[in-house]
Amino acid sequence: MPLFTGTQRQYYENSISFTATANQTTFELDFDPLPAAETEFEVFVDGVELNSNQFSYSSPNVTLPAQAAGVVVVIRQLAANEQLGNYQYIALDEIVNNFILSYVGADKIIPRIKRTDILFHAQRAIAELSYDTLRSEKTQEIEIPPTLRMRLPHDYVNYVKLTWTDNGGVERIIYPARKTSNPNAILQDDSFDYLYNEDDSLLESLDSDTLNTFQNTGSNNTVENVSGPDTDVTLAEGRRYGLTPEYAQHNGLFMIDNRTGYIFFSSGISEKTVTLKYISDSLGTEAEKRVPKLAEEAVYKYIAYAVLASRVNTPEYIINRFKRERFATARVAKLRLSNLKSEEINLIMKNKSKTIKH
Repeated sequence: MPLFTGTQRQYYENSISFTATANQTTFELDFDPLPAAETEFEVFVDGVELNSNQFSYSSPNVTLPAQAAGVVVVIRQLAANEQLGNYQYIALDEIVNNFILSYVGADKIIPRIKRTDILFHAQRAIAELSYDTLRSEKTQEIEIPPTLRMRLPHDYVNYVKLTWTDNGGVERIIYPARKTSNPNAILQDDSFDYLYNEDDSLLESLDSDTLNTFQNTGSNNTVENVSGPDTDVTLAEGRRYGLTPEYAQHNGLFMIDNRTGYIFFSSGISEKTVTLKYISDSLGTEAEKRVPKLAEEAVYKYIAYAVLASRVNTPEYIINRFKRERFATARVAKLRLSNLKSEEINLIMKNKSKTIKH
């Protein structure tokens, strides 16, 4: 039975009900486990939900404005699968179950197949669609330490962009340093001979001289002074023949070293708040294995094509049919997820018609 019934909502065992005393402000929670933040529970006073700015939380106490005697306060803990925004997704298990129901069985396109085979192809579908169709972009914000490096996330596939936040909260784009790297730095003695481990493997330094020089220069990484006939012409790039827009900025530079799993920054980024926006394959954790409902059909067609193409004696016309349907549904999903709004496009295009006066 419901513990408390509010406006268009019912609250069950994961709720606590209090009857407030006169001017009571603090209510102690006994959930197990206790919520870690205000976003993990909801507060209702006489059936009316409060905004998060109307109460505060310091485990295990919730502090509300002073309440009148007899007011009913209900605090409901949100389960992990009830977090806001989850309804727009469908879980991987549901996708597998729906595929078996629709495509597998007597008189269907796939007479029989193991569930593990479907699960494999479903995960491959999510990974492939995540790269350019699904909204798989993730963000990570950290303050850059004096070492001027950031760890790559465990589910990192490729970056979208890196920015640092200025005092006004505006993101400043950091550009990649394309003309440097962090090569393997072999250790040498005073005679410049290589140094070896006991197992005859070469000793290497953690950071190369190239990286240290890159990080010790100014944030602008300006080109050295160009003079004399023997100067490398690449040093004059962007100076003698015009500016290169990529380097005509003061936001700093970054370099990704996939070998060590770090992002290195130029010295001007030290102690700034940097945001990494990156692409994931959406398979990092069990909770991430889900698909937007707008792309659900594309996953089914991908699985069907992959299963049929991997089987012997499948007629070629059937394979080609599902191949075409796979591409078609992926295009439709990409259009749906692009989230284009005619009103917003109209405003942007009107801005293009402005005349700039000099």
